[in-house]
Amino acid sequence: MPVEHTAAPGRVEAAWRNITAWLAEHAPVSHASLLPPAPEAGIERADTLLRERLGFELPSELRQLWRLCGGVAHQHVEEDEDLGEISSGAFLPGGILFTPEQALGPRLPAPGGRDTWGGARVVPWLTGDEAGPLQGHYAGEDGVGKWSLLDEPVRKPEYPSVAAYLEAVHRTLTEGPADGMGPDVPGVVWGCLVWDNPEFPGLDEAAEHWTPLH
Repeated sequence: MPVEHTAAPGRVEAAWRNITAWLAEHAPVSHASLLPPAPEAGIERADTLLRERLGFELPSELRQLWRLCGGVAHQHVEEDEDLGEISSGAFLPGGILFTPEQALGPRLPAPGGRDTWGGARVVPWLTGDEAGPLQGHYAGEDGVGKWSLLDEPVRKPEYPSVAAYLEAVHRTLTEGPADGMGPDVPGVVWGCLVWDNPEFPGLDEAAEHWTPLH
């Protein structure tokens, strides 16, 4: 996929507003998981640490996104109380949206340590491994791609920008699978948007209540 320049600020906001409007109508429990905008001091601290420790600044699109939503707080899902299968805030196919502080955890080397990411000018912003993030999606000057601390830290970009990724998510929600979304498809269960693979489902007992959108 050709890489373009970073999306204009209004594109990030429009894409995010479209997704959150969809959540409000179709997956209200996931919508309730959205945190308010991140404090500006937290965004600036993340930027300062990146500059001081790694020599590059926070991607502008992450700044834009965190000024709209500072992360997620999972809501209690009564029907899932005994199952523990549903994470209300994992409404993106890449998992949960990191807070600025969480994003730095996997990225910054320990004081005095080496950068195991090979100097890549990227910041993780999504993960499906919330308890101990080892992989997910990054954002950088060349676009959005997958990161993993289990093998190669940074794979080549799959989307030219954060906005392009969010737009693809919204198209998948409203029209059907967009390019690059992978085998997981969106569905709703107990007011939560959950992505799962119908051929190899990750859900167990909750699967009978999960309804794919398309």
